[in-house]
Amino acid sequence: MSRVSIRPDPFDVATELAAIESSTNGRAGAVVSFTGLCRDENGRLRALELEHYPGMAEAEIERVVEEAEGRWPIQAVRVIHRHGLIRPGEGIVLVVTASAHRTAAFAAASFLMDYLKARAPFWKREHLADGTTGGWVEATEHDAKAAEGWSQPASEG
Repeated sequence: MSRVSIRPDPFDVATELAAIESSTNGRAGAVVSFTGLCRDENGRLRALELEHYPGMAEAEIERVVEEAEGRWPIQAVRVIHRHGLIRPGEGIVLVVTASAHRTAAFAAASFLMDYLKARAPFWKREHLADGTTGGWVEATEHDAKAAEGWSQPASEG
């Protein structure tokens, strides 16, 4: 199982969790997952379109996964990010981390999500409910600050 996958098709959270749990052979005491869903923005959004550079995006996310592994004692990790048209209610991203202890699993998952929200090489464009195509969406200031917060050394856990 690849640790990083960028694909157009939906993912099954239960299947991905089971694979991570199985891969740790009973060593993990904690498995943390985060699923990001496409919102309808109060009925304004028909779909979100995500584009990426194949190969480059996977390599960059893999680099950040390796950074997470250097910061926390995680035993397994899985990052899935979709591209293409994603409808409200559909999953966009899944991050799963496993560690002997919950602190490391939570921290690694948060670190990876903050990176994905603020710095991952994806371009997002809104397709509006009125049939028009909106502009490209930038990372929010909140997301950028959250990612910057990880510049401090990690604590053990």
